[in-house]
Amino acid sequence: MATIKDIAKAAGVSVTTVSRALNGYDDVKESTKKRIVEVAEQLNYSPNYVARSLVMNQTKTIGLLVSGLSRNGTKDNIVMEVLTGVDHRCSELGYDMVLFNTTTAQQKQKTYAQLCRERQVDGVIVQGIKTDDPYLEEVIESDIPCVLVDIPVEAPTVGYVTTNNSKGAYEAVEHLIGLGHRNIGFMNGHNRAYVSQERLKGYEQALRMHRIPVIPAYMTTGDFDERIAEESAYELLQQSPEITAMFCASDLMAFGVMKAAKRLSISVPEDLSVVGYDDSLLASYVTPSLTTVAQDPYRIGSEATELIVRMLQDEAVDRSSILSHMFTPRESTTVVRTS
Repeated sequence: MATIKDIAKAAGVSVTTVSRALNGYDDVKESTKKRIVEVAEQLNYSPNYVARSLVMNQTKTIGLLVSGLSRNGTKDNIVMEVLTGVDHRCSELGYDMVLFNTTTAQQKQKTYAQLCRERQVDGVIVQGIKTDDPYLEEVIESDIPCVLVDIPVEAPTVGYVTTNNSKGAYEAVEHLIGLGHRNIGFMNGHNRAYVSQERLKGYEQALRMHRIPVIPAYMTTGDFDERIAEESAYELLQQSPEITAMFCASDLMAFGVMKAAKRLSISVPEDLSVVGYDDSLLASYVTPSLTTVAQDPYRIGSEATELIVRMLQDEAVDRSSILSHMFTPRESTTVVRTS
């Protein structure tokens, strides 16, 4: 296997010059860098990343820490989209990505810092963490640079990427109000998720803006799970048959609501309009196709990677990034029936 000594000999330069050229230092002339790179390619040189990490105190590796990764979440494809965005942007920026998962049980055995140091990552992108997660406080206090997905926390080593969840929810409910609906139910996720809190806020703001009472009995939770949402909606729609529309804090839960409606012989959208959130892969394929608030998980992953790399490079950057969303009307909503 070729070494930098072999490259130096073939290129007619010193070992130091080769090292500085391959590590991107700007005190090496471009013509010399070009010659060194060409020789390295000819010799099939493969750098020793472990040795380089010891010298530079960097591994050029970003960790993607996903809390509660499970098979249940594969249907909406969000984690995979974020992962793909992180992986592609890491590759473009010259970093490797390592994925690791954590659960509440695992967190009791290993601290956040231990987990990160075991994986030898320079920085971490954290997705799916709950607001009461013990790791959240560790992230804020740690000296390991971190970007949170959908948790708006800023600190010297912490930034975040999210979308305007309250505004997206507001637009969804306003759409239903514009179709004449007044009895609008809400299927939320759980109160330990920041996005749930924000989407609840948007739901209530839209109702109040149009002077429609906020009725707690019209609200239920589905834990971002299709099966749980189906059972919750089945109970809610039986107890409050006057509900003519449902806004759901995720597409998966909207699918559950549609299944519950079918069990109760309630037609969507003729008897019940349904709106989701996320614009997951299946949203345009279900029947009727799902009206939803679209966000781009791939871009979230890419933007989170861009932010963590800038933080690692000590650039003076805004540590928050709020990405755009788009309300996407389809077939699952219609004008309310009048008796």
